[in-house]
Amino acid sequence: MIPEIEIGPLTLQTFGLCFAAAFIVSGAIVGVRLKELGKPVDWAYEMAFAALVGGIIGARAHWLLENWDEASEDVLGNIFSGSGLVWFGGLIGGTLGVIIWARWRDYLNLGLLDLAAPALAAGYAVGRIGCQLSGDGDYGVAWDGPWAMAYPDGTVPTTEEVHPTPVYETLTMTGVAFVLWRLRNRLTGGLLFALYLLLAGLERFLVEFIRRNEDVALGLTQAQLFSVAMVIAGVVWLAVGLRRPPAEPAAV
Repeated sequence: MIPEIEIGPLTLQTFGLCFAAAFIVSGAIVGVRLKELGKPVDWAYEMAFAALVGGIIGARAHWLLENWDEASEDVLGNIFSGSGLVWFGGLIGGTLGVIIWARWRDYLNLGLLDLAAPALAAGYAVGRIGCQLSGDGDYGVAWDGPWAMAYPDGTVPTTEEVHPTPVYETLTMTGVAFVLWRLRNRLTGGLLFALYLLLAGLERFLVEFIRRNEDVALGLTQAQLFSVAMVIAGVVWLAVGLRRPPAEPAAV
Protein backbone atom coordinates (compact mmCIF):
# COMPACT_ATOMS: atom_id res chain seq x y z
CA MET A 1 0.00 0.00 0.00
CA ILE A 2 1.12 3.55 -0.64
CA PRO A 3 -1.05 5.88 1.48
CA GLU A 4 1.41 8.75 1.05
CA ILE A 5 4.05 9.88 -1.41
CA GLU A 6 6.82 12.08 -0.06
CA ILE A 7 8.52 14.50 -2.43
CA GLY A 8 11.10 16.36 -0.37
CA PRO A 9 9.22 18.26 2.35
CA LEU A 10 5.91 17.69 0.54
CA THR A 11 3.67 14.77 1.52
CA LEU A 12 0.92 13.83 -0.93
CA GLN A 13 -2.02 11.56 -0.10
CA THR A 14 -2.55 8.94 -2.81
CA PHE A 15 -6.29 8.96 -2.17
CA GLY A 16 -6.37 12.70 -2.79
CA LEU A 17 -4.32 12.32 -5.96
CA CYS A 18 -6.68 9.69 -7.33
CA PHE A 19 -9.67 11.78 -6.26
CA ALA A 20 -8.30 14.64 -8.34
CA ALA A 21 -7.45 12.27 -11.20
CA ALA A 22 -11.05 11.02 -11.20
CA PHE A 23 -12.30 14.53 -11.93
CA ILE A 24 -9.64 15.06 -14.60
CA VAL A 25 -10.62 11.84 -16.36
CA SER A 26 -14.33 12.62 -16.05
CA GLY A 27 -13.79 16.14 -17.36
CA ALA A 28 -11.81 14.84 -20.33
CA ILE A 29 -14.61 12.42 -21.26
CA VAL A 30 -17.22 15.17 -20.96
CA GLY A 31 -15.04 17.46 -23.08
CA VAL A 32 -14.83 14.93 -25.91
CA ARG A 33 -18.58 14.40 -25.82
CA LEU A 34 -19.32 18.14 -25.76
CA LYS A 35 -17.17 18.57 -28.85
CA GLU A 36 -19.14 15.80 -30.59
CA LEU A 37 -22.38 17.57 -29.67
CA GLY A 38 -21.16 20.93 -30.91
CA LYS A 39 -21.12 22.49 -27.44
CA PRO A 40 -18.30 24.59 -25.91
CA VAL A 41 -15.55 22.29 -24.69
CA ASP A 42 -14.79 24.74 -21.87
CA TRP A 43 -18.05 23.66 -20.28
CA ALA A 44 -16.28 20.44 -19.29
CA TYR A 45 -13.95 22.34 -16.94
CA GLU A 46 -16.83 24.32 -15.45
CA MET A 47 -18.90 21.19 -14.98
CA ALA A 48 -16.01 19.28 -13.39
CA PHE A 49 -15.30 22.15 -11.00
CA ALA A 50 -18.97 22.38 -9.97
CA ALA A 51 -19.05 18.61 -9.40
CA LEU A 52 -15.78 18.75 -7.44
CA VAL A 53 -16.92 21.47 -5.05
CA GLY A 54 -20.35 19.92 -4.56
CA GLY A 55 -18.88 16.44 -4.27
CA ILE A 56 -16.40 17.36 -1.56
CA ILE A 57 -19.06 19.17 0.46
CA GLY A 58 -21.53 16.32 0.07
CA ALA A 59 -19.03 13.55 0.80
CA ARG A 60 -17.77 15.33 3.89
CA ALA A 61 -21.26 16.12 5.16
CA HIS A 62 -22.32 12.48 4.71
CA TRP A 63 -19.28 11.28 6.68
CA LEU A 64 -20.00 13.74 9.48
CA LEU A 65 -23.60 12.55 9.74
CA GLU A 66 -22.57 8.89 9.78
CA ASN A 67 -19.84 9.46 12.38
CA TRP A 68 -21.39 12.22 14.48
CA ASP A 69 -20.48 10.58 17.81
CA GLU A 70 -16.82 10.79 16.83
CA ALA A 71 -16.96 14.05 14.85
CA SER A 72 -18.93 16.01 17.46
CA GLU A 73 -15.87 16.13 19.72
CA ASP A 74 -14.12 18.39 17.21
CA VAL A 75 -16.63 19.51 14.57
CA LEU A 76 -14.46 22.21 12.99
CA GLY A 77 -11.39 19.99 12.89
CA ASN A 78 -13.34 17.13 11.32
CA ILE A 79 -14.93 19.40 8.70
CA PHE A 80 -11.50 20.38 7.41
CA SER A 81 -9.85 17.00 7.97
CA GLY A 82 -8.11 15.41 5.00
CA SER A 83 -9.87 12.09 5.51
CA GLY A 84 -13.43 10.85 5.73
CA LEU A 85 -15.34 11.04 2.46
CA VAL A 86 -18.46 9.02 1.60
CA TRP A 87 -19.15 8.26 -2.04
CA PHE A 88 -22.95 8.52 -1.91
CA GLY A 89 -22.76 11.89 -0.20
CA GLY A 90 -20.29 12.97 -2.85
CA LEU A 91 -22.67 11.80 -5.57
CA ILE A 92 -25.53 13.84 -4.13
CA GLY A 93 -23.40 16.92 -3.56
CA GLY A 94 -21.74 16.66 -6.97
CA THR A 95 -25.13 16.26 -8.62
CA LEU A 96 -26.45 19.39 -6.94
CA GLY A 97 -23.32 21.27 -7.98
CA VAL A 98 -23.78 20.26 -11.62
CA ILE A 99 -27.50 21.12 -11.52
CA ILE A 100 -26.65 24.63 -10.32
CA TRP A 101 -24.09 24.95 -13.10
CA ALA A 102 -26.53 23.62 -15.70
CA ARG A 103 -29.18 26.14 -14.70
CA TRP A 104 -26.62 28.89 -15.04
CA ARG A 105 -25.70 27.66 -18.53
CA ASP A 106 -29.33 26.91 -19.47
CA TYR A 107 -28.42 23.27 -20.12
CA LEU A 108 -30.59 21.55 -17.54
CA ASN A 109 -32.13 18.75 -19.61
CA LEU A 110 -32.03 14.98 -20.09
CA GLY A 111 -29.07 15.34 -22.44
CA LEU A 112 -27.02 16.56 -19.48
CA LEU A 113 -27.67 13.26 -17.69
CA ASP A 114 -26.57 11.24 -20.71
CA LEU A 115 -23.49 13.45 -21.01
CA ALA A 116 -22.52 12.67 -17.42
CA ALA A 117 -23.15 8.91 -17.44
CA PRO A 118 -19.85 7.57 -18.90
CA ALA A 119 -17.86 10.18 -16.97
CA LEU A 120 -19.46 9.18 -13.67
CA ALA A 121 -18.57 5.52 -14.22
CA ALA A 122 -15.00 6.29 -15.26
CA GLY A 123 -14.47 8.72 -12.39
CA TYR A 124 -15.69 6.14 -9.89
CA ALA A 125 -13.29 3.56 -11.35
CA VAL A 126 -10.32 5.92 -10.96
CA GLY A 127 -11.38 6.94 -7.47
CA ARG A 128 -11.37 3.34 -6.29
CA ILE A 129 -7.70 3.10 -7.29
CA GLY A 130 -7.12 5.64 -4.53
CA CYS A 131 -8.96 3.40 -2.07
CA GLN A 132 -6.73 0.50 -3.04
CA LEU A 133 -3.47 2.47 -2.82
CA SER A 134 -4.32 4.09 0.50
CA GLY A 135 -5.89 1.00 2.11
CA ASP A 136 -8.61 3.24 3.54
CA GLY A 137 -10.81 0.43 4.84
CA ASP A 138 -12.95 -0.04 1.75
CA TYR A 139 -11.57 -3.54 1.30
CA GLY A 140 -13.65 -6.67 1.79
CA VAL A 141 -14.16 -9.41 4.32
CA ALA A 142 -11.62 -12.06 5.22
CA TRP A 143 -10.84 -14.45 2.39
CA ASP A 144 -8.19 -17.06 1.60
CA GLY A 145 -8.57 -17.04 -2.18
CA PRO A 146 -5.75 -16.82 -4.74
CA TRP A 147 -5.70 -13.00 -4.98
CA ALA A 148 -6.57 -12.19 -1.36
CA MET A 149 -4.60 -9.26 0.03
CA ALA A 150 -3.63 -7.77 3.37
CA TYR A 151 -3.31 -4.02 3.94
CA PRO A 152 -0.73 -3.81 6.78
CA ASP A 153 0.42 -0.31 5.79
CA GLY A 154 -2.98 1.08 4.87
CA THR A 155 -4.69 4.08 6.39
CA VAL A 156 -6.98 1.50 8.03
CA PRO A 157 -4.47 -1.35 8.38
CA THR A 158 -5.20 -5.06 8.50
CA THR A 159 -2.84 -8.01 8.43
CA GLU A 160 -5.71 -10.36 7.67
CA GLU A 161 -6.06 -11.33 4.01
CA VAL A 162 -9.29 -9.99 2.52
CA HIS A 163 -11.13 -9.43 -0.75
CA PRO A 164 -9.47 -6.47 -2.58
CA THR A 165 -12.87 -4.99 -3.37
CA PRO A 166 -11.49 -1.65 -4.68
CA VAL A 167 -9.81 -3.64 -7.47
CA TYR A 168 -13.08 -5.38 -8.29
CA GLU A 169 -14.89 -2.06 -8.47
CA THR A 170 -12.24 -0.38 -10.61
CA LEU A 171 -12.32 -3.21 -13.15
CA THR A 172 -16.12 -3.45 -13.21
CA MET A 173 -16.80 0.27 -13.49
CA THR A 174 -14.15 0.63 -16.19
CA GLY A 175 -16.16 -1.92 -18.16
CA VAL A 176 -19.39 -0.02 -17.40
CA ALA A 177 -17.83 3.23 -18.61
CA PHE A 178 -16.75 1.53 -21.84
CA VAL A 179 -20.25 0.15 -22.48
CA LEU A 180 -21.88 3.52 -21.78
CA TRP A 181 -19.45 5.30 -24.08
CA ARG A 182 -20.12 2.86 -26.90
CA LEU A 183 -23.87 3.41 -26.52
CA ARG A 184 -23.73 7.20 -26.24
CA ASN A 185 -25.30 7.76 -29.68
CA ARG A 186 -27.87 4.98 -29.39
CA LEU A 187 -29.40 5.71 -25.99
CA THR A 188 -30.54 9.32 -25.68
CA GLY A 189 -33.18 11.33 -23.87
CA GLY A 190 -31.92 10.21 -20.46
CA LEU A 191 -31.81 6.50 -21.32
CA LEU A 192 -28.02 6.33 -21.17
CA PHE A 193 -28.16 7.72 -17.64
CA ALA A 194 -30.88 5.22 -16.79
CA LEU A 195 -28.54 2.43 -17.89
CA TYR A 196 -25.82 3.94 -15.71
CA LEU A 197 -28.15 3.84 -12.71
CA LEU A 198 -28.92 0.19 -13.39
CA LEU A 199 -25.33 -0.95 -13.91
CA ALA A 200 -23.71 1.17 -11.19
CA GLY A 201 -26.41 0.23 -8.70
CA LEU A 202 -26.07 -3.46 -9.52
CA GLU A 203 -22.29 -3.32 -9.19
CA ARG A 204 -22.40 -1.68 -5.77
CA PHE A 205 -25.23 -3.93 -4.55
CA LEU A 206 -23.26 -7.07 -5.37
CA VAL A 207 -19.86 -5.96 -4.09
CA GLU A 208 -21.37 -5.02 -0.73
CA PHE A 209 -21.91 -8.71 0.02
CA ILE A 210 -18.15 -9.12 0.40
CA ARG A 211 -17.35 -5.74 1.93
CA ARG A 212 -17.09 -4.99 5.64
CA ASN A 213 -20.05 -2.63 5.94
CA GLU A 214 -22.69 -3.40 8.55
CA ASP A 215 -26.30 -4.26 7.75
CA VAL A 216 -28.80 -1.52 8.54
CA ALA A 217 -32.13 -2.96 7.36
CA LEU A 218 -33.52 -6.12 5.76
CA GLY A 219 -30.07 -7.70 5.97
CA LEU A 220 -28.70 -5.04 3.61
CA THR A 221 -26.13 -2.30 4.07
CA GLN A 222 -26.92 1.37 3.60
CA ALA A 223 -25.08 1.32 0.26
CA GLN A 224 -27.18 -1.63 -0.87
CA LEU A 225 -30.41 0.19 -0.05
CA PHE A 226 -29.25 3.15 -2.15
CA SER A 227 -28.24 0.71 -4.87
CA VAL A 228 -31.64 -0.97 -4.91
CA ALA A 229 -33.22 2.45 -5.45
CA MET A 230 -30.80 3.13 -8.31
CA VAL A 231 -31.52 -0.21 -9.98
CA ILE A 232 -35.29 0.19 -9.68
CA ALA A 233 -35.12 3.73 -11.07
CA GLY A 234 -32.92 2.60 -13.94
CA VAL A 235 -35.10 -0.39 -14.85
CA VAL A 236 -38.35 1.60 -14.77
CA TRP A 237 -36.81 4.46 -16.72
CA LEU A 238 -35.45 2.14 -19.40
CA ALA A 239 -38.70 0.15 -19.62
CA VAL A 240 -40.79 3.29 -20.12
CA GLY A 241 -38.31 5.02 -22.41
CA LEU A 242 -37.67 2.07 -24.70
CA ARG A 243 -41.40 1.49 -25.18
CA ARG A 244 -41.97 4.98 -26.50
CA PRO A 245 -42.31 5.24 -30.27
CA PRO A 246 -39.37 6.91 -32.03
CA ALA A 247 -39.75 10.63 -32.66
CA GLU A 248 -40.93 11.71 -36.09
CA PRO A 249 -38.10 13.03 -38.29
CA ALA A 250 -38.00 16.80 -38.59
CA ALA A 251 -39.52 18.27 -41.73
CA VAL A 252 -36.98 19.41 -44.30
